[in-house]
Amino acid sequence: MAVSSILEIFEGPNGGVLAVATGLFLVLITTLLLVFLRKGGRRGNAVLLVGLTDSGKTLLFSRLTTEKYVMTHTSMKENKGSYTLKGKNQGKTLDVIDIPGHSRIRFQFLDKQEGQARAIIFVIDSVNFPRELKDVAEQMYDILCNKHLSKAAVPILVACNKQDMTTAKSSRVIKLQLEKEINTLRVTRSAALQGTDGSSKDSFIGRKGKDFEFAHVEPVKVEFVECSCKGDTEGKDPDINAVYDWINKVA
Repeated sequence: MAVSSILEIFEGPNGGVLAVATGLFLVLITTLLLVFLRKGGRRGNAVLLVGLTDSGKTLLFSRLTTEKYVMTHTSMKENKGSYTLKGKNQGKTLDVIDIPGHSRIRFQFLDKQEGQARAIIFVIDSVNFPRELKDVAEQMYDILCNKHLSKAAVPILVACNKQDMTTAKSSRVIKLQLEKEINTLRVTRSAALQGTDGSSKDSFIGRKGKDFEFAHVEPVKVEFVECSCKGDTEGKDPDINAVYDWINKVA
């Protein structure tokens, strides 16, 4: 259709209606485009290691960045290094940041590094998990509530460490117990944070009217693996291939 013909249509008796309709259409398209662009935040280039103190998180950091076993101690600051991927992404390098596990400072450092996150590995002490369940659930809840991490759909790996110990809980048991504890925590958190308008949606994770499941925290994907960062009695032969595979997958 020629430009002149289009102009004649708009100048005709129905031209005003067409002009309004066209304007509304352009506004709608622009709005949808902005929503699409904002829907997913940008991920960084770092794997963030989180977890409680003594979970084995810093040892995993050493395995990833130096491929060595080292005696670790509680740190009050981040450890930073890099990991060179293997397999299909061979040669690609990711930053690795070990976030302190102490309850007083861990979220201070997580907030500082959240914009760098490409992926998160949440390390759990599978032996002491039963007595640490509440603390683990609270830390996990806060991570899942993080708006930046959720918007960027940063994937999370729950690394159930110390599987070389006979008293270690399996990843299946850990997942089920965490879901149950987070379900309880979700009720108390939502009630405590409920606003005067009756809304507490910013603190609610999962699906309304259903018991909490990790499968319900879309767009974030949470996976569980079993591992042993220490290895044998001499610190050799760690069982962390599942961690390597996951990093390569999400890189």
